[in-house]
Amino acid sequence: MSQEETQGPDTGIPSAPAAGPVEPRKRRAVVAALMLAMGMAALDSTIVSTAVPQIVGDLGGFSVFSWLFSGYLLAVTVTLPVYGKLSDTFGRKPVLIAGAAIFLLGSLLCALAWNMAALIAFRIVQGLGGGALQGTVQTLAADLYPLKQRPKIQAKLSTVWATSAVAGPAVGGVLAAYADWRWIFLINLPIGALALWLVVRHLHEPARTPGPRPRIDWAGALAVFACGGVLLTALVQGGVAWAWLSAPSVALLGTGLALVALVVVIERRAAEPIIPGWVWRRRTIAAVNLALGALGLLMVAPTVFLPTYAQAVLGLAPIAAGFVLSVWTLSWPVSAALSQHVYRRIGFRNSALIGIGTAALLLLAFPFLPYPGEPWQPALLMLLLGAALGLFQLPLLIGVQSIVVWSERGTATGSVLFCRQTGQTLGAALFGAIANGVLATRLGGAGDLDSITRSLDSGTSSEHLRHAVADAVHAVYYGAACAAGLAFLVLLLMAPRRFPVLKSAADS
Repeated sequence: MSQEETQGPDTGIPSAPAAGPVEPRKRRAVVAALMLAMGMAALDSTIVSTAVPQIVGDLGGFSVFSWLFSGYLLAVTVTLPVYGKLSDTFGRKPVLIAGAAIFLLGSLLCALAWNMAALIAFRIVQGLGGGALQGTVQTLAADLYPLKQRPKIQAKLSTVWATSAVAGPAVGGVLAAYADWRWIFLINLPIGALALWLVVRHLHEPARTPGPRPRIDWAGALAVFACGGVLLTALVQGGVAWAWLSAPSVALLGTGLALVALVVVIERRAAEPIIPGWVWRRRTIAAVNLALGALGLLMVAPTVFLPTYAQAVLGLAPIAAGFVLSVWTLSWPVSAALSQHVYRRIGFRNSALIGIGTAALLLLAFPFLPYPGEPWQPALLMLLLGAALGLFQLPLLIGVQSIVVWSERGTATGSVLFCRQTGQTLGAALFGAIANGVLATRLGGAGDLDSITRSLDSGTSSEHLRHAVADAVHAVYYGAACAAGLAFLVLLLMAPRRFPVLKSAADS
């Protein structure tokens, strides 16, 4: 038994089921289904990237192809809290089946797309299913195993995500070059069909207590979807498709703030709100939400800007530059799997503080690397950063899932993942503006990250340009270190020293 504090449920919280939803002998089949579903969702986030030239060459629409990624990301992000609440209301199995079916339908439609507009629309359909896959898989991982064994399943899911993220571009490139880009989407069909079959056959949830018919907060779900979609669109497209102070940005941000107020009004009046007030009233969950939002923010620095740095400053080819980034996917799941030995001794919060504090120091160290330096130097920092973030993220996720009962776990997990995804979107907008601002200053008012990328592709980069890229990426890493420091302060000041783990979570 860990040294985390355990207690019974707080007043007003419904009791958790006495037994897990799956018999131990059937866990392997269900875990295999979860890994397939997670791998499918993770692969789809990256596999399209290397096939863009073939897709644009076939369908056209070069000016809007970025929405192949933005549309999918927006749909996943805004549906996470909705699916979390639905899984608490109706159970994990129906939500996972529905989400997988929507994702596979979107995949099939993407393969049949006749122009870029249709492909973007069908990618959004995929994202509507992808939100259910990501959130419900993480929730079921906590349902299947007691607290002591959860790091095992989470480490498996982290490994699947990391492997898929690294393999995605390579798989997409191979399919686009030697088959057809449409196979990028068709490949999901057999994988998803197998995952669905395993879930239908082997996942059996406990019988629900008879009671009044659940009331679905459709108005709240629609308001959350609209609010998230408008605000995230403003963040994704601001400074890219239009200037930050232009009419579209002002209109979207103003509309988004008005929708935020509408969401608050609707959710306060709803009998079963999609985003219950307790998600933010409970100090532990609120602190974790904010901390993981900061994690999403800081993750943008290496994932978006390090490959450009490796090509422009270190002079690496794209594949080698991708390797410099990908090394953190090796240490992250290993650190996450081993984190249980730390948080069992010193608690969830203190483990996360060590992880994010170390991450802040590593991010601060990046600008002090020698110029131009050797590739192993940033690669080593990324390896250590992955280990630090594994020690930070997993204890917080497991901690939150362990302080709520079964009927609240989907909502709590959805809120955590939503905050992390939103942080990534905000980070892309914020750090993109910082990088472009530094580049404009260093290059005399002309230049942004897109033009730098084109220069790299054409082989026309100069020493002056390389120094400008280094300065821009250094500024981004300073910003990421500030985000890590913010997460540290949030946990230190808001999170309790001992998470109030429920007895049912600790002892089951």
